[in-house]
Order: sequence, then C-alpha cells, then structure tokens
Amino acid sequence: MTTQQQILDFYSHPTAMTSAGRYTTLLHELPNSISKLVHMIQGLVLYEYVAHDFYGFTIPEQRKRETHLRTIERMLDHLLTLNDQPLCVARPVNQRLIGICHHFALLLVAILRAKRIPARYRCGFGTYFNPPYFEEHVVCEYWHALESRWIIVDPQFDEIWREKLKIEHDILDVPRHKFITASDAWAQCRSGIADPAKFGIFKGNLRGLWFVAGEIIRDVAALNKVEMLPWDVWGAIPSPNESLNRKQLMFFDELASLTQSPDTSLPKLCKRYESDDRLRVPATVCNGVLNCLEKIENDFNALSGYF
Repeated sequence: MTTQQQILDFYSHPTAMTSAGRYTTLLHELPNSISKLVHMIQGLVLYEYVAHDFYGFTIPEQRKRETHLRTIERMLDHLLTLNDQPLCVARPVNQRLIGICHHFALLLVAILRAKRIPARYRCGFGTYFNPPYFEEHVVCEYWHALESRWIIVDPQFDEIWREKLKIEHDILDVPRHKFITASDAWAQCRSGIADPAKFGIFKGNLRGLWFVAGEIIRDVAALNKVEMLPWDVWGAIPSPNESLNRKQLMFFDELASLTQSPDTSLPKLCKRYESDDRLRVPATVCNGVLNCLEKIENDFNALSGYF
C-alpha cells in the first residue's frame, strides 16, 4: 500500500525536465520562502504575449524561440547567458527569459524539488484571464507540511499582471475554483455544469471538449513528472475540433477519475502511464505552435517501478 510519505518523496525529487543539472547548486542557495521565490521568478521570466502591452518591450523575433525551451537546465543556461548575476537578482525586462506559464511554474517546481520540498506541475484552466472563458494554464502545486495539504501557487502574476487583470485572490494559495484542473474541467463539461465551448486558449480561439481532453493527457504526464509545453501533441491528444466518439469519451472519463485525486490513485496512474503508448511521452512530439516534430530530451520516462 502506498503511503502519503511515498507520494511526497516521489514529488520531492527532480527528473529530466526539472533537473537543474550543472546549475543545481544555484537552486540550493535560494531561499525556502514561497513568497520570496515567487517574487524572484517574476524578475527572471517575461511572459511573451504581454511583453509589449504590459512592460513596453518588443521581443526580437529570434528570441521568441525561448518560449519553446522545455527543461529547467536549458532555461537556466539561456537565462544566465543573458545575465550571469545570481538568480535572486531581478533582471531588466530585456534580459529576462521569454516564456509562458510553463516557464514560471516549472521554475518553481524545480526549485522546490531541489530543496526536497514536494511539488508538482498541474495542467488546467484559469478563470481569471478572460471571463467567462476558461483559459489554458499551468501552475505549481506544493505540499505545505504544517497544514498537511497541497497548495496551488501561480508565480506568473506580479503586481502589473494583478492590476491589469484585476486579480484579487491570493496567488500564493489559489482557490480551487479559480484554477480548475483538467480533470475537474472534464467532469464539469461531461456533467453539463459547464460549457465545453468556454474551455481552451485565446490564441487561435481553440476551444471545446477535445481541448479539455488534450489537457488531461498533459496533466497525466505532469503527474508522472514529465512536464511538457502546453502545445506539445502526442498519443491520444485529439486533433483541433475533433468530435470525440464513445470510446474516446470513456477513455478520458477514466483518466479524469484517476487525476482528480492523484494521491489516492498515483500508483495506478503511474503504471497506466508507463504501459500505455497513448499517454507516455515519446522521443518525438509535435510542437503545435511551430507545426513541426521535435525530439525530446529523453531519460525523463525512467520512473518504472517507483511504486
């Protein structure tokens, strides 16, 4: 029987996506305070799609590829090439890593795991970007030992973001109705509580139940510590605007049930991920934004036999 401590141990150690590699010592030296880490990350990363409107910076075309960096070691390598000061020093806007929610969340997950604090990357939808729509988003979820619970942290939102979007909730303890995990979004859509046409992403106006299904696959991978870009496509992830048949609906119903309470189903979820090619991230995935195949730094699937 898997204990809570085994689950916490699992999420306390990095795998390839969250390993800092030769920069690991730099992460060990950072503070333990969640609020300080969040503030620090906000000074290291610049969100691509608001760079000009929020911060007055026009991103050079060649730097837009930074948003496609997947692993922490490559992110840190690029960030320190731009500015080699300690990570606790906020960069000028033009010397920050160009990223998206993936980069903010994964940095926090990586730092916490480097300190052996249980943390995981969760895929879902934010209610606070563009109401009444639910926009694709990823966050960090960490284990608060004193309160014995998982807490959602959204490191993307500095003071400028919070003012522009009128965000009033605590970004260090995001309410569960503000960030909706992929599995909860699926359950709401399948039960008729929510409209699938409201779930998706503003860029390209891609929305629907097919989109929520794809987010479940990414969340399954993330819960197995394989944290992919939000536009990576592989396996059972549906095509844009695909109508899901009965067999697909049953498949995603099962996955949603496994990921709604991952602490109670993690061993089963890990075994299912390892044995199912529809779920397991392959060596090559399709980058849906660049519309090309990309090889992934492998080793990250070496989780077999953990539970």
